[in-house]
Amino acid sequence: MEIDPTTENALVATALALADAARPATLAHFRDDGLVADNKEAGGFDPVTAADREAEAAMREVLARLRPDDAILGEEFGFQAGRSGLTWVLDPVDGTRAFLSGTPTWGVLIAVGDETGPRLGMIDQPFIGERFLGGFGQAWSEGPQGRRELATRAPRPLAEAILFTTFPEVGSPAEAAAFHDLAGRVRLTRYGLDCYAYALVALGQVDLVVEAQLQAYDIQGPMAVIEAAGGVVTDWQGGSAKDGGRVIAAANAEVHAAALELLSRAPGG
Repeated sequence: MEIDPTTENALVATALALADAARPATLAHFRDDGLVADNKEAGGFDPVTAADREAEAAMREVLARLRPDDAILGEEFGFQAGRSGLTWVLDPVDGTRAFLSGTPTWGVLIAVGDETGPRLGMIDQPFIGERFLGGFGQAWSEGPQGRRELATRAPRPLAEAILFTTFPEVGSPAEAAAFHDLAGRVRLTRYGLDCYAYALVALGQVDLVVEAQLQAYDIQGPMAVIEAAGGVVTDWQGGSAKDGGRVIAAANAEVHAAALELLSRAPGG
């Protein structure tokens, strides 16, 4: 759908307001010894805390006031229909395991888009005070080092690349095998940064993030930021990553193609 400049400005202002609302809701619980995590996954560990719920509730209150006709898809409270053709996709705490560990690599993920995917995205890290925004011709970060324009890293050989993923297991055994084949061909592989790894791609520090079994709210915010900064985000077959699943986030088309050549062979795609 066409979005006029006035609406673009309003959407950027709304995204900033959402992140501003989520910051105090998350920080009220971060590194709190009394924080309790409930487990959403039988037979595993998928934690959710008051920080997740309160941050999403705070963002939904902002949307009810500023954008009542837009739809909402949030990790904690699900889908709310709208009538504008636009949907806000919210992950109030991406990296709840990191949050529980006191590690400041979790973040608040915000995106807005239409049926084609995200048009604007944000990764916000409240504790560091670092914010990454991309879309509608903008790509910038603000934080302790001030404001800077975002630009992904220039092409270099896969053998010189830096690769991130959150969990060494990646996903299924087949997905893990494909990932570790790729990991064996890069210079450096690191684990565990959740959404902050995607921010580092947009910042020009990292070449690749590869993950599997994601949800739409895990990727739409980072996807918009990285694409606005000059990167490429697809699934492992080169298609759209807007609905999650297997994801390649790459600094440029060249390193994306090199990773895709390997990962596209994974069975089950």
